[in-house]
Amino acid sequence: MTGWLTEAVPRGRVAAFRTLIYLFVAADLVFFTPWVRTRASVPGELYQPLLVGRALPLPTPTPALVAAIFWALLLLAVLAATGRAHRLLGWSVFALYLQWMIIAMSYGKVDHDRFGLLVALAVLPTAGRARHGDPTRTEAGGWALRVTQIAVICTYFLAAFAKFRFGGLDWATGSVLARAIIRRGTDLADLIAGVPYLLIVAQFGILAFELLSPVVFLLPERWRHATIGFFYSFHLVTMATITISFAPHLVAMTSFLPLERVRPVLWARRLGGRRRPGPRGTGDAEEPQATPTPTAPTAAAPGQASAVGRPAGP
Repeated sequence: MTGWLTEAVPRGRVAAFRTLIYLFVAADLVFFTPWVRTRASVPGELYQPLLVGRALPLPTPTPALVAAIFWALLLLAVLAATGRAHRLLGWSVFALYLQWMIIAMSYGKVDHDRFGLLVALAVLPTAGRARHGDPTRTEAGGWALRVTQIAVICTYFLAAFAKFRFGGLDWATGSVLARAIIRRGTDLADLIAGVPYLLIVAQFGILAFELLSPVVFLLPERWRHATIGFFYSFHLVTMATITISFAPHLVAMTSFLPLERVRPVLWARRLGGRRRPGPRGTGDAEEPQATPTPTAPTAAAPGQASAVGRPAGP
């Protein structure tokens, strides 16, 4: 079990995963959860922190506090994406993002798609130094990725558990997807809803998918990657039908993928390393002219001029 938890992975994979996670945190602040900043204008008595917010305890959000967290987290996340000072910056980003999520989820709604991302932020500072493209294997980095993978699969499995806990079998036989389509469905969802019993079959399929998700750890690498591709396609269909985005979860799920093969910096260098344009704008570098090789003079036949020098005598 210990060997499975700490299975060594290339350091290049850890570096790529680290960069992706921290860049997503910065993007999340700007594009996905900018609405959290509006919590600063909500009356303080409406703030009912989650259990972790009560246990720490954390202060009630104010405009100054929310703004400070936003700008500090944005700056630190960008810096952490470089891989420098991975412990100091990593722990700082985790602490600030955790508080950002507590502020976001302490007003009556809790999103479960953030669990894998939060776990990734918590374990990345322990992954050690890693450089892009480094094939050297690391057990510390393998542990960080494995723990993130477990959190991703727990998101699915525990979601099925919650469905049975609060809805029972009625969740599968009821009108859950029909209500979701009425609230936020697309034209594609309307077409699917018109097929008799298809939504009921889809609800049973979702439960089966979530309950069987831990099987991914038992599959060979090739089939495991194919299964992760199916997971991504499931969320693509979800977005295309009921417009629910699981972006943080999808980013955390890249912990299953061989990210060391994705090297945009190297690709950019190769693209920039093409031959520079020539001085006349031909698109090719001017090649040096070949220097003519001198040839040795040949002996002239009698009565003919020599190849070099004076003509031959009679």
